[in-house]
Amino acid sequence: MIMWKRLLQSLYSPIHIARFRFHPIGKAISYVFFLSLIATLPIAIYFTISINKMIGSTHQLLTEELPPFEVVDGILTSDNKEPIELTRPDVTILLDSTGTLTTDDVARYTNAVAFLKEDFALVVNGHVQSYPYHVMQVDFTNKDVYEFTRTLQSLLPIVISLSFVVLYFFTCTSKFLYVTVLAFIGLIFRGTLNKRGTYRHMWSISAYSITLATVFFTIMEALHIVVPYAVALDWFVSITILFVSIKELPSVKEAG
Repeated sequence: MIMWKRLLQSLYSPIHIARFRFHPIGKAISYVFFLSLIATLPIAIYFTISINKMIGSTHQLLTEELPPFEVVDGILTSDNKEPIELTRPDVTILLDSTGTLTTDDVARYTNAVAFLKEDFALVVNGHVQSYPYHVMQVDFTNKDVYEFTRTLQSLLPIVISLSFVVLYFFTCTSKFLYVTVLAFIGLIFRGTLNKRGTYRHMWSISAYSITLATVFFTIMEALHIVVPYAVALDWFVSITILFVSIKELPSVKEAG
C-alpha cells in the first residue's frame, strides 16, 4: 500500500489503523521515518531561509557599518563608549564593550548576533545561545569575524545539510520513543477492553495513531501558529485515536 494512502486513512479511520497491525513491522517502522520527515520539513525550510538571510545581512553589516573591535584574553574592547545596535529586517547586530548588555537583554530579539563584553551570543528564532570568549581560547578582531562569515557563506549548503540530518535524527528518535510509550499504553487498553493483540500489534497501531497529531502540528509549524498546551494536546489526540483503534480489535471472548 502506498505510504500516502496509509497516511490519509490514518487521519480519519480507526478501522484501517487497527487493520494495519497485520502489516510487517518493517512497514510501521518505515512509516514512522516517513512521519518524522514530514514533521522535519517545515522547520528545516524555515531554518534554511532564516539562516541564509541572517548570514547575508550579518556579512553586510560587518562590512559596512560595524565599528572596529577586538577580543583579547577573553575581553572585548572598542572605542565606543556605549552599546551599538545595527538593525536589519532579518537580523540585529549588537556590539557592547561597556558591559551594559547581558544575554538576557539579547534574548528579546528574534534573530541577533551580539558581541558582548565577555560573551558572544547568537539568537535564532528567539532561542539564544551564549559562548564566553575565554572558552574559545583565541583572540580575534572584527576583520576576522568578517572573514569567518564570508567562509560560512560558501559552506552554507554543507552546514544546512548537516543541520537537517541532525534535526531529522532527533525527530526520528523522539517519534520512536513516542510510539514505544504509546504501545505500552496500548497494552493497558487491550487488557481493559479485553481485546486480542500482541505488543508488536500495539506498536504498529501506535505508529499510525500519531498521524493526526503529527500532521496537525506540522501544519501549525508551517504557518508559524503557536498552539497552547501543545504537548498535552499531542498526547491526548494520539492516545484517543489509539484507544478507539484498539476498540476495533476482536475481543478475547469472541475469539474463543
